[in-house]
Amino acid sequence: MRQHPGFDRRWALAYLAVAVAGCGGAPGPVVPVGASPVDRAQVNAWVSATLPSENRLHRFKWLFQDERSSAGGRGSARIAPPDSLRFDVAGPFGSGAASAAVIGNQPLWTEPPDAVAKLVPNYPLLWGMFGVARLPEDGDSLSGITHGDVTAWRYTGGVDTLSYERTAGKAGKLVTEVRHAGQLVGRAETRLDDAGAPVSAKLVVPSAPAKLALTFLSTGRAEFAPDIWTARGP
Repeated sequence: MRQHPGFDRRWALAYLAVAVAGCGGAPGPVVPVGASPVDRAQVNAWVSATLPSENRLHRFKWLFQDERSSAGGRGSARIAPPDSLRFDVAGPFGSGAASAAVIGNQPLWTEPPDAVAKLVPNYPLLWGMFGVARLPEDGDSLSGITHGDVTAWRYTGGVDTLSYERTAGKAGKLVTEVRHAGQLVGRAETRLDDAGAPVSAKLVVPSAPAKLALTFLSTGRAEFAPDIWTARGP
């Protein structure tokens, strides 16, 4: 993306405004006001930088909290780039087990049917918790801005907005935010190691209100049997 005179100053002023707004407790915008229109090729490059180069198996601890209760346990996620994810979680002694297979932003299957919806309201947010950004839909309006190790970009389609902020390097981070008709659906922040693997993730869903936290125990290369994408029988 071509940079213009005064680019650095606009970035600094935009993020100063975000910091001031954040002092009140509400998160500021993921993409600052200095963002400009970008083309799909540029967005594809930013998204590709978040994709693992090979099949990955993540193992993690999870904790879900809402106003009524909390639950936690262990889980795993198998990711086959560019767009396939198998998600499994369970509580102590296998209680509350839930699984799903996802292709892009659509489920192949979920067990039970509300397995993902109970924890994560939106599939781009689910992907974001594992440090992976999704591509825009056809017809989306695209905008973005980059400076140093930080890149922020946004897709707008109808009343829906999906925003990302990615920080590369040792203090790596991916922020994913989804809004519908201007209202915040959810915001996930994932901390990454210097290889881009997730270390921890936190999702906040204000409408519930609810929080989901993941602490990653391991990430490694893995071979997947074809049947992991098939729902278990009764």
